[in-house]
Amino acid sequence: MTLPSATSIGQCYVDGEWTDGLGAHWQRRSPADEQPVWQGQWATAVQTEQAIGAAQHAFASWSETMLEERISLCKGFSHIVSERREELATLVAIETGKPLWEARTEVSAVVAKVANSIDAILKRRWTTTEPSGDFLAVTRYRPHGVMLVLGPFNLPAHLPGAHIVPALLAGNTVVFKPSELAPATGQWLVQAWRQAGLPAGVLQLVHGAADVAIAAAQHASTAGVLFTGSRRVGVSLHNLLAGQPEKVLALEMGGNNPLVIHGTDNLRAAAITTIFSAFITSGQRCTCARRLIVSGTATYQRLVEQLHEWIPKIVVGLPLDEAQPFMGPLIHVQAADNMLEAQRKTVAAGGELLIEMQRSSRSRALLTPGLIAAAQMKSIEDCEHFGPLLIVELAEDLDDAIRLANNTRFGLSAGFIGDRVEDFHYFLHHVRAGVINWNRQTTGASGKLPFGGVGLSGNHQPSGYFAADYCSYPVASLESHTLSDTSGEVPGLNFDVH
Repeated sequence: MTLPSATSIGQCYVDGEWTDGLGAHWQRRSPADEQPVWQGQWATAVQTEQAIGAAQHAFASWSETMLEERISLCKGFSHIVSERREELATLVAIETGKPLWEARTEVSAVVAKVANSIDAILKRRWTTTEPSGDFLAVTRYRPHGVMLVLGPFNLPAHLPGAHIVPALLAGNTVVFKPSELAPATGQWLVQAWRQAGLPAGVLQLVHGAADVAIAAAQHASTAGVLFTGSRRVGVSLHNLLAGQPEKVLALEMGGNNPLVIHGTDNLRAAAITTIFSAFITSGQRCTCARRLIVSGTATYQRLVEQLHEWIPKIVVGLPLDEAQPFMGPLIHVQAADNMLEAQRKTVAAGGELLIEMQRSSRSRALLTPGLIAAAQMKSIEDCEHFGPLLIVELAEDLDDAIRLANNTRFGLSAGFIGDRVEDFHYFLHHVRAGVINWNRQTTGASGKLPFGGVGLSGNHQPSGYFAADYCSYPVASLESHTLSDTSGEVPGLNFDVH
């Protein structure tokens, strides 16, 4: 693997100026070979406050900017990303460990997000006027103010943009804290926004860990917090902002996602869809299937045999390998260690190890995919193991499969593989999830659709196409061009009687 010639030097971006952080030192190393990708210092509490202050100051003018101008600037950002797509894809691959081919698909999603967000604001948050008697009933939408965007590591370019682009289009200003595991990608994005001509103060960048996020979220001038990441951090943010209903909080917190197979003879395609669902991005997507539920003993046995043959053939490797792998390293060595420990605990609880997840000799963060049968387990731990480990369960019939699928506090993604539309509709109406796919991988999502879940997967503020909704609030107006005397319309207000 060939790294860039120079490590990215970490800087914050506050009020249109690049500045060194003054807090703790940090170095981000590639999970592929542990070479430095980014090094610098976190923002201090004072610098974080300065960033929020600059965003608050810029809000007045930015919120009054014509929507057409905001659209033009966002299109300019999209154009820059498109022109420099290989540069960004290479950086994402090196910093996160995902294969270059997959990083390229993420960059395409960054570009597409701009067009989808423009379409969404025009269709979902456009001013509407309806006649009502002799006056007008008008609905307009106003931005909230300063929005704090906390980015994840697994899709460090696309998912922050899923918040930033609709927030800016709505007229908000943004303070962006990338994941401490993907600071170089976050910094690259802000540089692209600057190159696109975004006015100073509209978008701030602060690097840091939890203390920076907490300080920014608690700040009195922060109008909203937009977060994608783990349940643990999402719940912490929810607790942090308890008693502050004036602040918008949009949470997307992952899932313990089921993939159900019922009533299909195309087990080859079912096995391939399962592999994509469970192991893409090395299992580090919030929509990855964690549990495979197969209805019927004969189908279960045939499918397990197919997976047992194919999973060991999945190519794992480093992100810039000439012969591209399907899976790259996990985000860091500790994540790989955690997955190996999760495998050990699952087997200790009665799981049958069908294919062992193992560490590769090429990188300490690189794991091969694993498969565990749950037949002898009394219960499966209800958590999100963020890596390439799939647990397979046998169901008696479709109702039993749905019961097992719903045996979770999460509710982000669910998938159904089967031939009959009647079976899918039955599944659709009985499974609790915000994304429910039919004969598609659980990780499939469209920029034209909402994205979010129920239960511990979110707080009913879906992102995706619906991100436009939490980036502004409606203002209702009754309007008349003339002032009328209405005193005679109700009893007791006859002011003409002497």
